[in-house]
Amino acid sequence: MFDLHRLRLLRELKHRGTLAAVAAALSYAPSSVSQQLSQLEAEVGVPLLEPVGRRVRLTEQAEILVAHTEAVLERLERAEADIAASLTDLTGTLRIASFQTAALSLVPTALSLLRDLHPHLRVHVTHREPEKALPALQARDFDLVLAEEYPGNPNPRPAELEQEDLLDDPLHLALPQPAEDTDTGGPTAALRSLADHPWVMEPEGTTARHWAMTLCRNAGFEPDVRFETTDLLLHLRLVEQKHAAAFLPDLVWNGQPPTVTLRQLPRGQRTRRLFTVVRRGRSQHPAILACRAALHRAIILRSLRTSAEHGD
Repeated sequence: MFDLHRLRLLRELKHRGTLAAVAAALSYAPSSVSQQLSQLEAEVGVPLLEPVGRRVRLTEQAEILVAHTEAVLERLERAEADIAASLTDLTGTLRIASFQTAALSLVPTALSLLRDLHPHLRVHVTHREPEKALPALQARDFDLVLAEEYPGNPNPRPAELEQEDLLDDPLHLALPQPAEDTDTGGPTAALRSLADHPWVMEPEGTTARHWAMTLCRNAGFEPDVRFETTDLLLHLRLVEQKHAAAFLPDLVWNGQPPTVTLRQLPRGQRTRRLFTVVRRGRSQHPAILACRAALHRAIILRSLRTSAEHGD
């Protein structure tokens, strides 16, 4: 029988890419990781790694082993969930990764609800953008990730991950100039009127940046992106000070009235989807169920708060 610990190291190598990254993540010496994988090769009787320059990659036989390891680990996570469900008190640690606007507008309320209902559950939250958080979830660095999907930019859906929708968050064009300057001609004309104006966008390589660039190009211009950051509050400040135009979601105001002039986006581009992601086999863990319930409750409370403040 193959050693499960060594199989997990092989799996870690697939997800993290290098022996050094595996060693750093697990607090091992790189030589120890290499030795363990060499012993696994001896157990299996076939080469599992092959050199590619200064790195290594998994052989076809190693990929087969990793696929079976994923199935074993999924089963073990189901066992962990069943044991937790059999207990009367919810304990342990839940590790969450969230992007900024969800972390600011939804997570604090959800944490308060979890603290009141499950005082012995320790919740650890990390600010991490989905592009990095989802691979880290697969590598078992997190238990639950809050992620986003922009119109026309569907995320990859690995078979070992499960998604659950949270809400649709409206998106707007945020203007750095008075409303009358872009008051006619519809959404596409409003976009074109900003063709010569500086823009703030998220960094290259993010789905938000790809979506924003596509939107501008479809309107017939290449945006002058002078500011790049994942901090949407900085996006908002730059628009407020008339330094840049931006695309901003509703969550950035956290239920407060918008502080800049907004325009509608073209049809089919007006909302982003927010959802939670967990590894397959962990979705029924009581801590995951409690967290997802708290997040949905936080959305309801936010909606009620916003309606009350607006006098609806």
